[in-house]
Amino acid sequence: MKRLAEQGASAAVIKRTVNSLARKLQTVEDPLRECRLICEGGRIAVEVGGRRMDPATGQLLLDFQGGDFQKMLVFPEHSAEDVLKAAEAARRMESALWFEKAVKLEQAGAPEQEVVSAYERAVELDPASAGALVNLGTFYFNRKDFENAEQYYRRALEVEPSYALAHFNLGNLFDERGEYGKALLHYTMALRLDPDYADAHYNLALLYQASGQLLRAVRHWKAYLRLDPSSSWARTARQELEKLRRLAVIPGARSQPVPTSR
Repeated sequence: MKRLAEQGASAAVIKRTVNSLARKLQTVEDPLRECRLICEGGRIAVEVGGRRMDPATGQLLLDFQGGDFQKMLVFPEHSAEDVLKAAEAARRMESALWFEKAVKLEQAGAPEQEVVSAYERAVELDPASAGALVNLGTFYFNRKDFENAEQYYRRALEVEPSYALAHFNLGNLFDERGEYGKALLHYTMALRLDPDYADAHYNLALLYQASGQLLRAVRHWKAYLRLDPSSSWARTARQELEKLRRLAVIPGARSQPVPTSR
């Protein structure tokens, strides 16, 4: 911190930088000691993959060239373990930047190969990037390439077994392929990990209703409506509940129609 201050960084800037790095690099205990920092004109940057990055915004800055190296702060006497740890943290940070870029490209309707390449780069830098793996799986799922989609979803679960979205997406995949037993398993796993996963309740309600397990369907329709009472899908859920009510599977339901409010 003293060296950064001597280079012109204010205490407030140093504090913001450390807090930002701590959030982005959760495995780095002491960003001031474990990261390679640069102070230039009172502004602090961190080196990531040979490039400068603003630690607050994640924006990549100009590459290090010429005189920029004169103001680089390298903390000495790092152990080999410290160096490897910092390098790994830098790769994860760069992976996160590629993931963010891929999401923005996808949202902007960029060419498919450009989107896929960005996600693949994120995974290359950090094979444990579960979000990138899931999004690659969804990319292939939307194109009916279920084999590749399943591989990416399973890879996401290998690196993050508690990832409810990966289980939910596998449930969708098996549902689409008509493998309803497997679909039910993964929807159920998603709910075990996240009991308030509204979409998982919705899809389970459909599966149970289609297989004749009507009381279970009722339970999941009600859970869905409790979590998502006002969306367009909620109207469908209410319609399905009304069908089941008419079949007298809801305890206490009356046989005659119940007036609805407008």
